[in-house]
Amino acid sequence: MTTLLLKLAGPLQSYGTDSRFETRQTGRYPSKSAVIGMISASMGLKRDQDKEIQALNQLDFAVRVDQPGKILRDFHTAHSLKKDGKVNRTYVTNRYYLEDAVFVVAISGSESLMQEVTSAIKSPYFQPFMGRRALPLTSDFFIEEVEEKPILALTNLAWQAAKWYQKKNVNLSKLDIYADADLLSNGSSLMTREHIVSFSQQKRRYGFRPVKHTSIAVRKEDLLQSHDIFSALEGRS
Repeated sequence: MTTLLLKLAGPLQSYGTDSRFETRQTGRYPSKSAVIGMISASMGLKRDQDKEIQALNQLDFAVRVDQPGKILRDFHTAHSLKKDGKVNRTYVTNRYYLEDAVFVVAISGSESLMQEVTSAIKSPYFQPFMGRRALPLTSDFFIEEVEEKPILALTNLAWQAAKWYQKKNVNLSKLDIYADADLLSNGSSLMTREHIVSFSQQKRRYGFRPVKHTSIAVRKEDLLQSHDIFSALEGRS
């Protein structure tokens, strides 16, 4: 089975599975619907191509939390307008982001589908982003393809957190994994609204998806012992 490993990292990310009106929340890790959105954009699918997008729900999905990051709250002011174009009222919207987080996503599926997905990821039609248009993917987004099942692939992949974070958390022994429930034989279960029915702006809808949570041992690689003039100040290198 071919599994595609992708790295989601950057100053900010946002994955809203429970956002309403003026409050735009973010989950603590990338949702399956968000990653399918990235794949759909890479494949050149439009928002109203429900049948083609729904087919991507069949992909096996797991995400490893390598660096959880912190929640950042931002706010914007916005205007609602009357029919004549005059301002009706001004209101504040709260928007939440993950700051300095790093995740590894593992996806797999049928051979033909994975070939199509991998080709699209390497040469995207539309620009994919990490939850918001202002949050582009980093250059190391594509890690590798491996001939392993998703959970095994995540278990065997070295820790992808930033070096400064690894140095600061040298005693960390476990990493959290959230995966399709049928990929894990044990672990705590939860239901999340991530099963895509439609991305259409007129009828955007999601169903529930069973998820299991577990943890795996960290596979660490020796960090290069180089002189770091910022280490005394807990600077990031």
